[in-house]
Amino acid sequence: MTESDYGAWMRAIQLRTEQALANCLPESGIVPERLHEAMRYAVLGGGKRVRALLAHAAGLVTAAPAERLDAVACAVELIHAYSLIHDDMPCMDDDVLRRGKPTVHVQYDEATALLAGDAIQTLAFQVLAESPLDAAPANQLAMIGLLARAAGSRGMAGGQAIDLAAVGKSISLPELEVMHLHKTGALIRASVLLGARCGSAHDASVLESLDAFGKKVGLLFQVVDDILDAQSDTATLGKTAGKDAEHNKPTYVSLLGMTDARDMAENLLADALDALRPLGAAASRLAELAEFIVQRRF
Repeated sequence: MTESDYGAWMRAIQLRTEQALANCLPESGIVPERLHEAMRYAVLGGGKRVRALLAHAAGLVTAAPAERLDAVACAVELIHAYSLIHDDMPCMDDDVLRRGKPTVHVQYDEATALLAGDAIQTLAFQVLAESPLDAAPANQLAMIGLLARAAGSRGMAGGQAIDLAAVGKSISLPELEVMHLHKTGALIRASVLLGARCGSAHDASVLESLDAFGKKVGLLFQVVDDILDAQSDTATLGKTAGKDAEHNKPTYVSLLGMTDARDMAENLLADALDALRPLGAAASRLAELAEFIVQRRF
């Protein structure tokens, strides 16, 4: 598949996801108007929709219907958006810029930002609960549980807690990996598995390969983020550059140095692609996404 094929597919999924998100979010004219306006501000019109792309790409492996994948894509993007609102608040990372525009607490206020994040998080589970994702109710419940675990204390929220506790401390590479397998990796892995589970086949070996891929690409995403934070400017990132160093946060760059961090990213990419080999051509979009994460950003 050519680069242009991938680019066209990526843009189509991004546009499809943007429309699905616009449809599932409450209109800003509905009471309470300010809260709904803040929710739409936080979610729409920004971001690369990597998690939605992963869900759709994994769904291709199991021939999942596009309408089911839309629901899953919305759910994982909503969870991601809520996490960004809360992470940017003064009690966490205290940032003023996200996706090239003021963060929600700056554009509105802290209380509205907190409530918008809460409401966006719960909307994600409403979308999964109300959408027909599988003919078997037990399978749909399992999917809801999968997202809950990825977002909770054993996943993303727990990873953020570990991250906050590590500020200013010296930690080992294995400890850093544990942090990011939770903070960043858990939702990325869930995006892949939820997309796959929208299909008719729940073959254990297929899900095992996809889970291995999701784990590697989740770490890959974070390593590249750390590299970008160290070497890119604010205009390029769409968020404040250099925040990790400013806050004395342990990163792959601070632990390994830039050269070794780049080498780690390349090795994780190779491992991710290896995990997909048993799936053949059906996993080609996932492979292209993994390469996109590295090549587009270095």
